[in-house]
Amino acid sequence: MAYTQLAEPDRIRIGLLKQQGKTLEDIGIVVGRNRSTISRELRRNNTGRQYSCERAHKLAIKRKSQAASQERMPEDVKVLVIEKTLLQWSPEQISNRLALEHDMKVSHEYIYQLIYKDKAAGGSLFLNLRWQRSKRKKRAGSKDRRGQIPNRVSIEQRPTMIDERSRLGDTEGDLVLGGQEEGKTCTLVDRKSRFTVIEYLAFKTAIETAEALEKAIARFLTMVWSITLDNGKEFSLHEKITEKTGIPIFFAHAYSSYERGTNENTNGLIRQYLPKGYDFSTITRKQLDLIEDRLNNRPRKVLGYRTPLEVHTDVEIQYFKIA
Repeated sequence: MAYTQLAEPDRIRIGLLKQQGKTLEDIGIVVGRNRSTISRELRRNNTGRQYSCERAHKLAIKRKSQAASQERMPEDVKVLVIEKTLLQWSPEQISNRLALEHDMKVSHEYIYQLIYKDKAAGGSLFLNLRWQRSKRKKRAGSKDRRGQIPNRVSIEQRPTMIDERSRLGDTEGDLVLGGQEEGKTCTLVDRKSRFTVIEYLAFKTAIETAEALEKAIARFLTMVWSITLDNGKEFSLHEKITEKTGIPIFFAHAYSSYERGTNENTNGLIRQYLPKGYDFSTITRKQLDLIEDRLNNRPRKVLGYRTPLEVHTDVEIQYFKIA
């Protein structure tokens, strides 16, 4: 049987059955829909704890009208959507940025439809979507076999204000490894703005890691006040870095990547451009500059769809209408 959308009589029956205390399964049998359809209808149209069939039907009509208006999206807006997709912005980022900059309502579902219509026609826009993959996590309590870093300062001693993300310059750092460990990149990410700097190093030695981290610090747009690292032995020269730069360095607990969540998330974004198995020894500075530019100029949900660069440099978003 072909699927048809819920009509007003269906919603009246759902409302009455809900008031009678019927289960989702019971309501679904009476209305002739599956449990998930009933659950979605109740969830998206509840006002507090009460389901209003009249309000639900009005909202459904409104959503249908909005969807129809989006199908008539002007060509110049489609061009803008495609342009941002090619910059690897997600449909959600594009949707919310259009609302922020142009006061336009374009749902991310519609943008997905646009991308997959292009795919069906033989296009390649879909290749710019970022795929989510499950991550293999180490078991809690696993023994740290990487050795101890001399005189490491635990994250427990880090000032509480750093947790608040209230100032620019409190950063997190890490290495991203290439295939067969052929080359690495050192990343330094601001906890407040998510502004990111990337440096290349050929070998995972403490000396080269320290040099790469110092280069990243020098290229940061603002003062760096603190750095939080993981427990890799490559960071064993942390005292020399602090002595040279005056920046205190703190270390997260072993196998507690959530304590450096900003950096872990950023490294995941970098993997979109430098996937696992990629030969990092071929990377050029121009490539790293491009990745930095993409990451720092991509709107983030956590930043209210401002970009890391806008937050880091305190740039106000300019609003204007698309002609």
